[in-house]
Amino acid sequence: MSTNTLTKETQLRLTDFFNKSIDPISMAKTIRQVNYILALSLMRESETLKFEKTSLENGFYWLNELAETLNPYLDAE
Repeated sequence: MSTNTLTKETQLRLTDFFNKSIDPISMAKTIRQVNYILALSLMRESETLKFEKTSLENGFYWLNELAETLNPYLDAE
C-alpha cells in the first residue's frame, strides 16, 4: 500500500466537502451499498470479471477503505 501526501489545497477541499456537503456516515453507507450492488452484478456477469478483475478488485478495496475512513463500521466490536 502506498502512502501519498495530500496537498494543503486537497486537504482543505476534502475538509470543506465533508463539513458542508455531506454527512460522513451517510456517505459511508452509500459507498457500501454501491459496492454491494456492483459486486453482486459483477458476480452475475462473470464475463466482465475475466477482463477487468484486477481493476474491479482495486476499486472495491479502495471504496471500502474510504467507507471505513468515514465511518469505521468494520472495526467496531
